[in-house]
Amino acid sequence: MRPKLILYFFLFMTISVGYTQNYSGDETEINSILKNIEAFSQYVINADYGNLGAAYTEDAKIFPNNKEIISGREAIVDYWRLPEGTRITYHKIFPEEIKIIGDEAYDYGYYEGKTLKNDKESRWRGKYVIVWKKMEGQWKIYLDIWNRVAN
Repeated sequence: MRPKLILYFFLFMTISVGYTQNYSGDETEINSILKNIEAFSQYVINADYGNLGAAYTEDAKIFPNNKEIISGREAIVDYWRLPEGTRITYHKIFPEEIKIIGDEAYDYGYYEGKTLKNDKESRWRGKYVIVWKKMEGQWKIYLDIWNRVAN
């Protein structure tokens, strides 16, 4: 097999932490979205609200579990802001599928993490769907929905 074919085979058949990955679209664009996904987790862990907000479009919407839809970057940053004494110590996203369609894309998969609050650690995991928009050459989150699954 040629190197490029091997890479595509790897992308379509890779299993990571039990999750199958299926990516469809330009390899450079897929890699850009994957880098954004990885960076997002770091923003969450570091409580980097500036970059966390910048990961979303100005008119983005999030759909957190058991809450109303939250619209706009500023309101989204307020949602992510953690109370005093609480921090995320681990956050990882496992995309199962990414599909690019022009200047929009979607991805879905699973996430997991750990929260430390008052010296007590809790673990969580869930599933998500993100709709991305490419704006001025950058992939930004437009719609973000998630909910937890039993550990």
